[in-house]
Amino acid sequence: MSSERTANITVETHVLDSEILDREVIVDFYLPQQYDQYTGISLLLVNDGQDLRTMVFEDILDELYENGSISELLCVGIHCSKDRKNEYGTANILDYKGRGARAFLYNRFVFEELMPYIRSTLMVFSFRDKSFAGFSLGGLCALDMVWNHAPEFSKVGVFSGSLWWRDKDQEEDDFDENRDRIMHRQVREGKFAPWLDFFFEVGTLDETADRNNNGVIDSIDDTLGLIDELTAKGYDPVRDIRYLELSDGKHDVPTWARAFPEFLKWGWGRKVEG
Repeated sequence: MSSERTANITVETHVLDSEILDREVIVDFYLPQQYDQYTGISLLLVNDGQDLRTMVFEDILDELYENGSISELLCVGIHCSKDRKNEYGTANILDYKGRGARAFLYNRFVFEELMPYIRSTLMVFSFRDKSFAGFSLGGLCALDMVWNHAPEFSKVGVFSGSLWWRDKDQEEDDFDENRDRIMHRQVREGKFAPWLDFFFEVGTLDETADRNNNGVIDSIDDTLGLIDELTAKGYDPVRDIRYLELSDGKHDVPTWARAFPEFLKWGWGRKVEG
């Protein structure tokens, strides 16, 4: 284990030897300097933890704590593998190219290896709440995991999510985006969990593809379509869902770094008195 420290944050890097994934998994703990392990701390798991390093995530957290903007939160950045397109995805349904074949194993890793490791290492056995976030395909994976294990979580953050993930090629004559987008269908056919909250970020420069030629890029279309499914399921689009569209946002780490403080303040913000 290696460790670094800022004024308000300790960053610890751990390496887990996962039997389930048959590989070493690098995880970074971003711990506030002051927290009470007995009164509870919130937990945020983040896919593509290597991107948190790129955006110097400890500085983002340090400023938010310095300003008293968020409550105590343990963030765990889970680095992806070289087989990212198979470990991330939707765990119960492969996409049309067979991708996501190891996503069910990644789910098992999180619940059977990572969570026990976090609890035993930090001696925190009960979290105030647990949430998951991710970028691009990692965002889809986070949403899929939260949706299918709703009793374990309270919030999910999806940044430039790969919500196009589908089990039929869009070039096929009978492709129907309302039917064949996997995450949209899971929401439509799933159960309403009233305690869940959802944060979505997308940029107007996220991509250029416009699958249905309606003048709106697919990443925005797919995100708004997913929000429509959640709203139809019973979620309040104001109370339960936050949609952040960045007018010059791209599909890259600097954009997600700009959006992440908004996500943290939305999910764990402290009310300012006065």
